[in-house]
Amino acid sequence: MRDFLLILQAHNYFKDSRWNKSDFTYTFETGSKIEFFSVDQPDKLRGARRDRLFINEANNIPFDAFEQLEVRTQEFVFLDWNPVSEFWFYTDVMGKRDDVEPIKLTYKDNEALSQEIINSIEQRKNRAGWWKVYGLGELGEVEGKIYKDWQIIDEIPHEARLERYGVDFGYTNDPTAIIALYYYNGGYIVDEIAYRVGMDNPAIADVLINQPRALVVADSAEPKSIDEIAAYGLTVAGALKGADSVRYNIAVVQEQRMSVTKRSVHVIKEYRNFLWKVDRDGKILNEPEIEFKHSMDAIAYSMVSIAPIKKKIEYNKILDKKDKLQTLRQFDHYAKRGVVPRHL
Repeated sequence: MRDFLLILQAHNYFKDSRWNKSDFTYTFETGSKIEFFSVDQPDKLRGARRDRLFINEANNIPFDAFEQLEVRTQEFVFLDWNPVSEFWFYTDVMGKRDDVEPIKLTYKDNEALSQEIINSIEQRKNRAGWWKVYGLGELGEVEGKIYKDWQIIDEIPHEARLERYGVDFGYTNDPTAIIALYYYNGGYIVDEIAYRVGMDNPAIADVLINQPRALVVADSAEPKSIDEIAAYGLTVAGALKGADSVRYNIAVVQEQRMSVTKRSVHVIKEYRNFLWKVDRDGKILNEPEIEFKHSMDAIAYSMVSIAPIKKKIEYNKILDKKDKLQTLRQFDHYAKRGVVPRHL
């Protein structure tokens, strides 16, 4: 949407009276209208028909959202994505329909790229996984991906137990990310609650108040925000931080069996693009890139708050086993002598 407006303004086409800031629609002199909306707006998915549809970063939306939009589109649909991993297009669309035409475009097809950007892209030719996806436009898996093998599920099972909420604060440039963390069948499920720019503390509190109650774990770098949100009657704690906490948090999450609901589109996008930094020689560093980390941080905050409890439970189980074994040995000792103390 920002690109669209800038292009119109740069070519002196833009007229403020034709731009509806509430509905994000621009109506041209011909009567044609262009509308921008997000797939997390159900009324838009099942709303009025359109002539043409463009879905940006299609790999980050659920398949059923695509189907709802496609069936209400009159002429044609464009999908675009970086082929960082296989998704529903490869499994449920290509080869299953006779009206699909794949088009592979790379940076060489973009005549608007400056030479500086071209040079920057080509500096990464030595990174085989990255170059395959972003240089050659071929399906692959970007090397340096931090989290792997997360399952995308339809919905939260009824038996799942809500454990925590995680909050990563943002405002002007970065979004605030709020997630719910559930425990189910030996693993954890992440469900996206909010992911928006411009959320102040009352707005964050309002979202959380309207959710089932659980401990909220937020970025401890903003104690004032934590206090303000807690003043609304919510139980809020600052995330545990210390030396090397970023890598520790990642390690804790990596240990778990993770799932994410398909409606959590921003969580899925960040999961697929959350990468370790790479130096100019192509060596992967033990430090994450910062671009796709907002919901990943929220997940880590909530998960790490559970880890010490989990470790204590496991430790107690070990102690219980030792105690039981010791009791059995004592019982056996006395039984051989024909007298067993009452406490055994």
